[in-house]
Amino acid sequence: MALITFTSDFGERDFYVPAVKAKMLSINPQLTIVDISHRIEPYNTAQAAFLLKSVYKDFPKGTVHLLALNATDVKKDGFIAIKHEEHIFIGPNNGVLSLLSEQEPGIAVQLTDAHLQGTTFPTKDLLAPIAAKVASGAAIHDFGGPLRSIKRMIGRQFKATRQEIVGHVLQIDNYGNMLTNIPKEVFDLLNPGRFTIRFGREEATSINHSYEEVDNGDCFVLFNSLGIMEIGINQGHGAELLGLRVDSPIYINFEN
Repeated sequence: MALITFTSDFGERDFYVPAVKAKMLSINPQLTIVDISHRIEPYNTAQAAFLLKSVYKDFPKGTVHLLALNATDVKKDGFIAIKHEEHIFIGPNNGVLSLLSEQEPGIAVQLTDAHLQGTTFPTKDLLAPIAAKVASGAAIHDFGGPLRSIKRMIGRQFKATRQEIVGHVLQIDNYGNMLTNIPKEVFDLLNPGRFTIRFGREEATSINHSYEEVDNGDCFVLFNSLGIMEIGINQGHGAELLGLRVDSPIYINFEN
């Protein structure tokens, strides 16, 4: 199955997204192209990596993931293709692909930049044809040479001791719920049974199992399907009402 996912910061009101899809389909009309999101904030590598990391494992192995960010430094760092956990990722070498995993990719290729000269739309003119051909059976080695090292970025890390966990808001979803970088497995390991979770001016002393477990307008704290702590307000925009944003700190204090 020739399957491609497409993630970008192109937005949805311009011609950019359909132009890239048209290019891929002109090479192989049998392609299946799945949009992950085109509403990434411009240049926001952390947001793009979070969305892609959250969902790529749900696709079949062998899926090609095209990631397009309107990065300003691609002329210098170019574009790459990597193979990680039997998935292929194609995008800019600006550090965004390094946020998918702390492990080195199994295969990493520096895509040739011969076609970058004279184009203002490299996603369509360079990356789309490569993605379509790789999804149709070509090898990523056919489109470049070995990459010496992938450009790395360091994602926001939580800190944990026996007394507390300090995490941060990574993402605010469409409902205003705040997804944090606090994993359930770490919380469960350190939790002695009594704790206080502080976010903004609010506190919670229990973990909910569903959004509807609290009344409308009340705060909830739960671990979502990604296995990370999520905080919000039932039937309300939690981030706005609580005055929190991406990178806002979340504190968990354990009572031994």
